[in-house]
Amino acid sequence: NEHVTIIEPKEDKKDDDDEPKEETIKVDFEALKKQNPDTIAYLKVNGTNISYVVVRGQDNMHYLYYNFNNDRNVSGWIFSDYTNKFDGTDRNIVIYGHNVDDGSMFGSLQNVLTEEWRNNKDNLLITLVTEQGTSIYRVFSTYMIDVENYYINTAFNSNEEFNKFLTTVYERSNYNYGVEVNVDDQILTLSSCMERGWKRVVVHAKKN
Repeated sequence: NEHVTIIEPKEDKKDDDDEPKEETIKVDFEALKKQNPDTIAYLKVNGTNISYVVVRGQDNMHYLYYNFNNDRNVSGWIFSDYTNKFDGTDRNIVIYGHNVDDGSMFGSLQNVLTEEWRNNKDNLLITLVTEQGTSIYRVFSTYMIDVENYYINTAFNSNEEFNKFLTTVYERSNYNYGVEVNVDDQILTLSSCMERGWKRVVVHAKKN
């Protein structure tokens, strides 16, 4: 992460206390890609330890076992689904990470299930930076579920299919965030394991 510079957001004197603050993050993708050509994005989740460069492999297995420097590592790395294109056409960008005991990787993603986390309005915005620019996503669903593949679908055959997907994951939420979603929205999904791998903790957010 040495080439990633986080710039503190400027204080706005007319700040609306009801609105979360957006953060400005500058990422040196050229330098990061020299370290690892699989670099695809940078992810920041407020109220957690998640502030990582995201990679995309040739499959969804490699970075379960290898870190950013491609050294074998039980903690793996933060990686996107290999089917995501990151060209502006993705309906659901899915990002995975291990639930590591020391809180690294996605070890703190489970914070989203707590009342304390969601009561801080700044936590409800997730920042994803790509070479195309910075996108802010607003959380609309958080939950824990048994292991399954449905919520990690990245492509849909029709608006009807996508609408069914959105309705399903919206209704699963352990809290009503009051954020409406529809088929015109682009979604960000974060996923990690819980309960010794028997469960998954999931976050869905829509692009602002």
